[in-house]
Amino acid sequence: MTKKDVHLDIRGAVARVRLTRPAKRNALNDGLILALRSIFENLPDTVRAAVLDGEGDHFCAGLDLSELKERTAGEGLHHSRMWHAALECVQYGRVPVIAALHGAVVGGGLELAGSCHIRVADETTFYALPEGSRGIFVGGGGAVRIPRLIGVARMTDMMLTGRVYNAKDGGQAGFAQYLVPPGKATEKALELAERVAQNAPLTNYALMHALPRIADQPADHGFLTEALMAAIAQSAPEAKDRVRAFLDGKAGTKVKKA
Repeated sequence: MTKKDVHLDIRGAVARVRLTRPAKRNALNDGLILALRSIFENLPDTVRAAVLDGEGDHFCAGLDLSELKERTAGEGLHHSRMWHAALECVQYGRVPVIAALHGAVVGGGLELAGSCHIRVADETTFYALPEGSRGIFVGGGGAVRIPRLIGVARMTDMMLTGRVYNAKDGGQAGFAQYLVPPGKATEKALELAERVAQNAPLTNYALMHALPRIADQPADHGFLTEALMAAIAQSAPEAKDRVRAFLDGKAGTKVKKA
């Protein structure tokens, strides 16, 4: 399926979602954000993992500045919340999402990457938050998601000084979990997605939805949430099949999908 500026390709249990605005360095406009929301809200039930990447030399260079216009405080509030709702569909959707990063991962592009569950960067990747020099503030969820990756102090430094992280330093800071040679990010992301797609769906769902919330809860609340999620996950028929296969010495055999 192709929408304007974004392409969806489904192969087996893995969906590949590609930003297709290379002439604009895959800069984000409202139409693209809404298209991403629609895609992740409506993935077929057969899909069990997704890869998000960008066409051309860059993953995403941030907000399309041609869309940066004067807004009242109320209009700005609602615009930001629209982006929040869209990226929530990535982070808290039905399937894990792996971002394949290369070139610019800047501003809104970093906010988009931060909404994914795993990030694979190639050696051309660089990270920046230029909003501070432009007199604006992050509005696509970056103030929440990015500090969870790299910490408040690093994000503050980036926005105050315009600091840019290269791929190696960015990986050490926490932007990405994998670093690969140039041009290999999508290949590695698809490989990981195939592996993730083989997991029990409820386990993947627990890692996406329960684990980050447990991390934010007081310990006594977190222990209870963990216990409830563990009980739900292990009660699924597929989980029982997998445990039975392990106990029977057949852990390497393929069990039926839910």
